[in-house]
Amino acid sequence: MSIGITVIIVAIVLAGLVMLGIVAFNSLRTLDVKAQEALGGIDVQLTRRADLVPNLVNTVKGYAAHEKSVFEEVTAARAGVAHAAASSSVDEKAQAQGRLDRAIANVLAVAENYPDLKASTNFLQLQEQLADTENQLAFARQYYNDAAASLNQRVVTIPWTFFTGIAGVHKRPFYQAPEGQQAPPQVQF
Repeated sequence: MSIGITVIIVAIVLAGLVMLGIVAFNSLRTLDVKAQEALGGIDVQLTRRADLVPNLVNTVKGYAAHEKSVFEEVTAARAGVAHAAASSSVDEKAQAQGRLDRAIANVLAVAENYPDLKASTNFLQLQEQLADTENQLAFARQYYNDAAASLNQRVVTIPWTFFTGIAGVHKRPFYQAPEGQQAPPQVQF
């Protein structure tokens, strides 16, 4: 074989490796961006739910002003959600969601003691919006977990695993509700 043919073969192999590297890099970065975007979707729904809670609390407060500790816990839980939304930690987001779930459940438990409140149009509308938000939050969690699964599968398989360091991409944790918080708070009366 002549030196010219060898150079051409080496050039083709090198060009193929460079192309594989580009494809791998772009593929891994794209999947990572999708997972990050999906995590942002969870933040949007958690924030939306946290924003609905003050209206719910104010509606219930009118009937149950003496339940001060319940309302203080809601305020603290909302602050936790805002802090978790600024964080990129999946666990922190799940913990904040769990705390807000418990606070909402407590507000709804207080509301059960007031039949006039349960019949109020404002309360029923808030309850419906909260239920809708819970459904959207469940979808956002599933979307994130699907995006994380796609990324994680790619990160651990050959040849993609060789490019994870170059792309700055690593496995992402799945979004799991804290123990005892796998179901959303009940919002139906």
